[in-house]
Amino acid sequence: MKKSKTLESWSPWVLLVVVLLLWQAICSVFAVSDFIFPSPARIWQQLVEFKGEIAKHAWRTFWVTLAGFGIAIVVGVLLGFLIGSSRLAYAAIYPLMTGFNALPKAAFVPILVVWLGIGVGPAVLTAFLISFFPITVNIATGLATLEPELEDVLRVLGARRWDVLVKVGLPRSMPYFFGSLKVAITLAFVGTTVSEMTASNEGIGYLLVSAGSSMQMGLAFAGLVVVGAMAMLMYELFSVLEKRLTGWAHRGSQAA
Repeated sequence: MKKSKTLESWSPWVLLVVVLLLWQAICSVFAVSDFIFPSPARIWQQLVEFKGEIAKHAWRTFWVTLAGFGIAIVVGVLLGFLIGSSRLAYAAIYPLMTGFNALPKAAFVPILVVWLGIGVGPAVLTAFLISFFPITVNIATGLATLEPELEDVLRVLGARRWDVLVKVGLPRSMPYFFGSLKVAITLAFVGTTVSEMTASNEGIGYLLVSAGSSMQMGLAFAGLVVVGAMAMLMYELFSVLEKRLTGWAHRGSQAA
């Protein structure tokens, strides 16, 4: 059992090393130009060479993403609670939200620029727009799928509808909630980066455009690596919180 857990914990790192070695080998053996497809060694070189500039843009992307993500959590939880606790709200709001979510969020960036100008505003709102839907859906699902038998028993014991939702429905929705956070935070980084590519003069998105226009593909890939690393760190943070706060909901192999 202990050996299996050790293997599981190291498996992502082993796979990452294998992919990097294979990537480096392909670039070296076939003499792939850094302008076309930079090798891991070249990307690392650019990370070290431009570490100050990358760190400045990464910090901008990070806090802007968290700002939009924080708004998404508040709106997503409130809207999910409304949809999941009322059949009428579910029937009225859910189809409209699904249609809205199908719209490409990048198309909103020019509109947000007209409304808010170039800067933080469009990036925060794009991160919010792209990440609140998974939170809303998962909270609504957790509440809407509460077992009727359990609700009937609680009603017989004197519990009101509000008591059932708050004391049973919300705790039961926590695994859904943390699952949605892990999905939504990665989407939030996507939204911020896309917005920064067209509506900002700072951030990783701006860095990607600048590096691409100056033909520095190694720097562009370095920016992508930083965005991926930030998203992975936040994902792992929510995974740790999920295990600590909702361990009761996991059984079998997942509980280990």
